[in-house]
This record gives sequence, structure tokens and C-alpha cells, in this order.
Amino acid sequence: MEEKERIAETKQTGSRTAVVVGGSSGIGKETALRLAALGYRVTNVSRTPCKGIATVTADAAQEGELARAIVSVCAETGSLDLLVYSAGFSMAAPLEHAKSGDYRYLFEVNYFGAVEAVRAAAPFLKKRGGRAVLVGSLGGDMPIPYDGFYSSSKAALAMLAREADLELRKSGVRVSALLPGGTATDFTYSRRVYGSEDAREYAPSVRKASAALANMEQGGMAPSLVADAILKLASRKNPPTVSAVGGKNNVVRCLCRALPERVTDWFVRRKFNQK
Repeated sequence: MEEKERIAETKQTGSRTAVVVGGSSGIGKETALRLAALGYRVTNVSRTPCKGIATVTADAAQEGELARAIVSVCAETGSLDLLVYSAGFSMAAPLEHAKSGDYRYLFEVNYFGAVEAVRAAAPFLKKRGGRAVLVGSLGGDMPIPYDGFYSSSKAALAMLAREADLELRKSGVRVSALLPGGTATDFTYSRRVYGSEDAREYAPSVRKASAALANMEQGGMAPSLVADAILKLASRKNPPTVSAVGGKNNVVRCLCRALPERVTDWFVRRKFNQK
């Protein structure tokens, strides 16, 4: 079914359902609001509510909470049309001194939470030939200085989408990872940045890199554009399993994959003031 037909059906019946994990702010919030405007029955699953959207409280870092929340939401309708995973956490910290509690928490939110959400949603998505969109990052295709755990988790998320799509497409379900570049949201200000005490001798480099990343994000695209891309991706009959948002970011992604790693690493060092 083409996008216009899906939208028309949504407005006429109001029967389509969506779960947005991490819909309380940023990209997730914009997506939830747009889905609601199209007539979807939308539920946000997060630690904090999204104004105007029904919310079920759950913490992606706590094993089992997302699964219980998603199953409880889907049990009412018996099926699910769309799952969007937009929960995320970022930290600027040197590999040598990063605390295990911090990077394990990051992976719980960014990766293992997505695994749990897809597993819980899969039986309900199968009933409607639904879609799942996992919000990744261009940072999964290239290192971000001192935010390497984030990049690693997003690389894993893209591979999760590819694997899940391989397994679920025979049931009519398609899974995709969408990779935004820098996006102007409050996510920038919630990043945990290690200070002098924790970063130690790396502190000056951490400050430079995190400042460059913040500027890139706040000067980047609006979250509404990413939300629009999520909706468009979810409406496609044969969506790509991994794609970037916008022409420029798709070119960057292609170059990162085509050029030798030493070239992209040189570019990253300069971009993030790590000369």
C-alpha cells in the first residue's frame, strides 16, 4: 500500500496503532505527534510522559520493563502496525577511564532495549504485516571521538535491523534502521560529558570533541524532518533496511563506506578538533 493510501485509510478508520519507545522528547516526540495527527492510536513508552500522547511508563535500561509495557499496550488491540524505537543515551568519555556502569547503561538503552522491544512487538506486528523503525545514527558508520560507545551501539543497532528484517520479512514484517546526522534536540544537553576528575589527562580533548559535536547537532536538521522520514519509511512497501536521512547524509554515508578508513578517520579528527 502506498503512503497516500495508508494515510487515507488511517484518517477514515483511525484503527492503525503505533508504539513509540522514547516518545517523550526530540525525534520520538515529533514522530508520536505526527502519527497521532494522521489518526494513529499512539502510545509512548518511556520514563516520562509525552503531552497529548498516551504514555506507559517503562525504563529501557531495566530488563523486562519494555516488553511488559509493549505487550500490555498491544493486548488491547491484538495487533500492531508500527514500532518506533527512539530511546537513546550518549556519553563523552575516554575509553581508558570510562566507568563500566555508564557504558553498560548506554548499551542497555541504545541496543538491548531495542532488542527487547522488537522481540515483544514481533507477534503483534506479524498480524498486520507491520513495520519497525529503529532510530540509529550516522555515528554508527564512523567513530565520534570520545563518544565511541554511542557509535558502537548504533552500529550494532543497524545490524540488528538487518538481521530482524531477514527473519521477519517472511511474515510480512519489515524492519529498518534510519540514520539521522546531527539533529537539533535536547539530546545534546542530556549527554553525560566527563569532566576533569573523570576524564583526567583526556579532559581538554573531551571538551573540544563534545563542544564540536554539540555545535554540529544544534546546527543540524530539525527533528520534524527526521520524524517525516520515519513515517515515509514506515509507509514503503519495500523499505531499505538501513538508510540515512536526507541527501547530504546519504552522500556522507556512502563516502564513509567507500573511502579507506584512514581517510575517514583523518576527516573525523579534524571535524572534532582532534588534530
